[in-house]
This record gives sequence, structure tokens and C-alpha cells, in this order.
Amino acid sequence: MSDPIDAPVSLAGIARIAGVGRAAVSNWRRRHDSFPAPVGGTDTSPLFSLADVERWLYAHRKIERIGLRERLWPHYEALGDRAVMGAALAEAGRRLLTTEGVDWPVPEQPFLPQEAARVVDETVDAARHEGGRETFEFLLSRWLDVHVRQVSTTPTPLARLMVDIALSVRGGGLGGVDARATVLDPACGVGGLLLAAGEGYGERRAEANATASVLLGVDLDPALAALTAARLGFARADVGGARAEIKAGDSLRADPHGAVLADVVVCNPPFNARDWGHEELATDPRWVYGLPPRTEPELAWIEHALARLAPDGVAVLLLPPAVASRRAGRRIRGALLRTGSLRGVVALPAGAAQPHSVSLQLWILRAPASDDRTALGEQLFLLDAATPPGTFRGTQGIDWPRLSGQVLDAVQAHSWSGGWQEGVSERLPERCVTVPVMDLLDEQTDLTPARYVPETAREAQGKLHQSWGRLDGLLDDVRGHSRTLAAIDLSAGGDAASTVTVSDLDRAHALKLRHGQTLPGELLHGDALPLGAVPALSVPDLLQGGGPGGWLAGAEVERGVGTGSLTVAEPGDVVVVGVERAYRVWVQVDTPLVLGPQLYALHPDPELLDPWFLAGCLRAPANARQAGSHTSSSARIDVRKLQVLQFSLAQQRPYAAVFRELLALEESLRSVAAVGEDLVRGLGDGLAAGRLHRSLR
Repeated sequence: MSDPIDAPVSLAGIARIAGVGRAAVSNWRRRHDSFPAPVGGTDTSPLFSLADVERWLYAHRKIERIGLRERLWPHYEALGDRAVMGAALAEAGRRLLTTEGVDWPVPEQPFLPQEAARVVDETVDAARHEGGRETFEFLLSRWLDVHVRQVSTTPTPLARLMVDIALSVRGGGLGGVDARATVLDPACGVGGLLLAAGEGYGERRAEANATASVLLGVDLDPALAALTAARLGFARADVGGARAEIKAGDSLRADPHGAVLADVVVCNPPFNARDWGHEELATDPRWVYGLPPRTEPELAWIEHALARLAPDGVAVLLLPPAVASRRAGRRIRGALLRTGSLRGVVALPAGAAQPHSVSLQLWILRAPASDDRTALGEQLFLLDAATPPGTFRGTQGIDWPRLSGQVLDAVQAHSWSGGWQEGVSERLPERCVTVPVMDLLDEQTDLTPARYVPETAREAQGKLHQSWGRLDGLLDDVRGHSRTLAAIDLSAGGDAASTVTVSDLDRAHALKLRHGQTLPGELLHGDALPLGAVPALSVPDLLQGGGPGGWLAGAEVERGVGTGSLTVAEPGDVVVVGVERAYRVWVQVDTPLVLGPQLYALHPDPELLDPWFLAGCLRAPANARQAGSHTSSSARIDVRKLQVLQFSLAQQRPYAAVFRELLALEESLRSVAAVGEDLVRGLGDGLAAGRLHRSLR
């Protein structure tokens, strides 16, 4: 290899290189005076010279061999700019394919800075030992993790589901004969959908001995287009020899594939992109269903997809749920129904893709008939896989095999020429219906599946049964906590125990007090936490009665901590809310938490303070009132003035145990109230619907 480029690396980066936890690296730094000194960063998140760290690790036999791919990544991070990093990675992919003798069209990146060009050379050298495809995919995964807020991707199982829907609709079921197609993704990103399409058609081509398919992609970002091309080049064996043409461009304003008609269009278009060309495209011939309003860019992508379909072509688009109901898009939705272009809508569970807090939808479209016939006598296929909540969630998130099976079963059972296949409709999932087009053409033309898929009596009874079981368990918990706490004797007399303030403890280094900071404006929201992401909490989240309202990518948090722009409460820290109306104190457990303004992290010295004892003292309402400031309507809490009992660690332990029991009782009571409300609501709805099975005695 060439001489390595030095680069800054964090404690977490050192841990990844050495294959240990971050705590182990911190211990090395404390125990060994020879550990390299920081070259940058902050006191809480220092940065070290990668070359110095490597030498130290080898000298102290902490590693036998550093993985070259792990060693490469800090060099990419040191480039800083997302576009430069992406262009460097794309150029590395192009050169690696060329080195392997693969004739594959990946655009060259001619204007790389000198530092980026050297990193590309390092990558090519490393790939000789690590493998070209393995090196590229590793670096691409890291890059996407760092820039998850700027580069939206379609999760692999969702991408394959979208492709399988298109295959099924075109072939009359997954066993159909459609083994070759031209596939277009007009907003391809890093090519997840095209890769899934190539794999899907590659499998069929192998079975039918058909000619290879053509994969066409466009993206506004030249770096993303080049990354897609490289990614497909490395996966050329998986896509059945398909030919790929990936170009940089603006599909809506100037489609570089505008002269091509595709058999299949799959797309996850950008959401809420208001600058999509509304004014300059006002007279565009693609708007046969009406000019999309400026506030409805997703409808522009729908009409673009339909305009690029060949006869009998199928398009599957991933869209936000508001597209199905926003008033501004009512006329275009009506036109899509009247022409038979929109054939189905599938509501997915929240967490299927970004943004993770939203139940996204799959819209299934077909090229309209060549004559002037309308589809007023036809029906729209609707599947609500988003409710009831949690149906498709397992311990690791969405149960993709189960969800995909339900969706594809429903798609295969439906005859896309207008109706259900005879003898199959009885096997349809319960939350799948067809609705006559005429019934949808009202003042709203709301196509949200949940509006037309009623909750069955069996589903309602199942939810009630689960709620009753949960209530019984919670009541047992309450009784257990109550018995423990009722045995406590608080009649001890004597002088009042002495206290000390948080400020005093901070000055004495018994704890470290840190303030939460302003969260990034584009914080990603969602109830499904991706792997490696860190939840983020703000005071408004608490005022709205919820927990963390969003998350940030792990690499972004690491970088923010390193620059001092983010505050993270680690497991074992005590978190305090500095606003009286949202005042709460708890011990953070299990996972780190990014803190917003007016939130505080107290890191106790474990040899002086028990975190549960500290949290219990701070939670006392009288303590908060004493430290409160009522000079404004916000009524803030001066955390530094909060009082803590001045006890030894041995004296703290029994108090800590009782504080934990008290908190557990509070949480159980809160859960009982929530479950009770659900039960009362569910029973009331069922009785009002006349579902009582037997008389009460």
C-alpha cells in the first residue's frame, strides 16, 4: 500500500478499529501514559491522530491486524463535505470495477480535490487485499449512515416488495412469464430499487432463459447517480446480466431518459420538495390529469411515472399518506380514478421507511387505456397494513416476511383487469377491500385505505382481550409495589438531615452537570429507531406527553459530541427537565439520549453518588418548588439549586432501592390509567355497534 494518509479519529472510531467497546479505549487512555495525546475535538469527545493510534495499538499488542476497510473510513470522514465524500467513493468504485476488468458505465469524477484523490488511491490499494465489492459496500454503508438525514434510502425489504408487486401485476401473479423488462427509477438515489428490480428480473430470467433487462436511473445529484452505477456494477451477477444506464439529471425538468418508455417504474420520490418546477412546467404535456399544484410535488412524480410507462406498464411509488387526502390534489386524484390509471393503494406500517413516524403508502398505477374509456364501473384495490398498530412489528421492528406475504397475497388474489379472481377472494387478508370508483368521487376523493377498511368484530374483540390481560398484569404489579412501599416506616424523628446543592456537588466533582443544546433543525422523527441511531428529546416532546420525538444517526451524534454542538446523556446519567410544568427526573438506562435545550445531564461519580438516590432526591416536588424561578411564564427550574441529601454511599443504597420502587409504582399506575381508557373506549364502541354476544347478569 501507499503511505497512509493521517486522519483524526474519535474514541468510538478507535474502538471500532480495535474491535472493543468505547469503555475499553477510555480505560487504555487512563491507565497508559503513553496513549496518544488528542490532536483536536473537545475534552468530552477528543480526536486523535490515526497514525499515532495505529502505532500505539500495535506496540501494546491490542490488535494483531487492523482491518483495512476500518482504517479507510476515517480518511473519508476527514474530507468533511458530503458531496466530496460521495464523489470520492463513486470514483473509487469506478476504478475498482476497471481494475477487475469490468466494462461498466460509471461516470468519472474529474474534479476531485487532491486529498480526495489520495483517499481514492488508498481505497484501490486496500481493495487488493479486502476485495473490491466488499470494500465499496462497506464504505457506502458508512457514508449512508453518516448522511442519513441528507440521503434518503429505500430499505431493502421494502424495495423488493415494491418490485414484487410490479412483477405480480404485470405477470398475473408471481408465477407469471414476464421475465424481461425496461425498469426506470426517475429518482434513484443510491439505487436500492433498481438493484431490487435487477435481482427480481434476474431470478425470472434464469427460469425463463429470457434476454437481460434494462435498468434506467436518474438522480439530480451526480454523486448519487455515480454511486448507483457503481453499486449495480458490483452486483452485475445478481441482476442477471441486466444493462444499466444511470444518468445525472432532473427527471421533472429535463428527463435524460425522456425518449424511453418503461415497462416498470419504481420510485421513492423526494417528499415536500416545493421547488419542483411548477412554473416552468405549467404547459408540459405530461400533465394529462391536470397541472399539479405547487404544494403537491408527489402528484407531479405520479404523472411523470405514468407518462414514462409503455402500454400495459406498471408503476409502484412510495408516497406520504397526505397525498391520498390533501384537498389541493382532489381533482388529479379523481382524474386518476376515472381513467383507471390508479389501481391500488397499500398503507404500510409506520417505520417502513423515512420518515419513520408516518404510515407511508404504496400507489399502484397502470398505463391508461389508449381509447377514451372511463373506469367508473371499476373498483379501487385498498389494503390497510398500517393498523391495528403493531400488527407487523417484531422485536427488531417490522416483520417484513409477514407484511410482504400479506401484501403479495392480496395483490395476487386481485384481478388487475377488474375484480377478484374467482375462488380466491375468500383467502384475502381481512384488511383488504375493493371500493367502487363511483363511491370515491365525492368532495374529498380521500383514498386513505383506513377510511374504507373497517375494523372487524374479531379484531376489536382481540384488542379488548389483550387489554384485559395487560390490565390484570399491571394491577398485579401495583399490588406488589404497594405491599413493599406500605411496609416502609417514615416516623423517624430527630434533626432534619443536611443537604447539599447540585452546584456544590458539581464543584466538588461528585457529579458533572451538562446542559442540553439546540437540536438540528432537520431532526428525523419516527417511532421506529434505525440500527445505530440515537433518540433525541426536547421539552416540547415531554409537554405533548410523549418520549423522544426523533433521532439522529449515530455517526452524526458522534461528530456533534466531538465538536461540542450536542449533549448526550449516557446510560447511568440522571436527566433533569428544567421547566416546572414539564418537570421530571429519571435515570437514563439502556441507550444514550440526545438532549435539547432546558434538559440537563448529571453524571455522578459512582464512588460518591448512587444515580437512583440522586434522581430520587431531585424528583421531590418540594425540591423543584424551592429551585423554581417564577419571573416568567415559563417557570424554569434552576437545576444547580436543587438539594440532595448529604449521605455516604452506604446510606444512599437503601434510599435508592425505595426510590426505584416508588418510580415503578408511579409508572404502573400511569399505565393502568392508559389501558383503562382504551378499555372504556373499546367497550363503548362495541356496545354502540350492537356487538354484545350475551346478556349481562
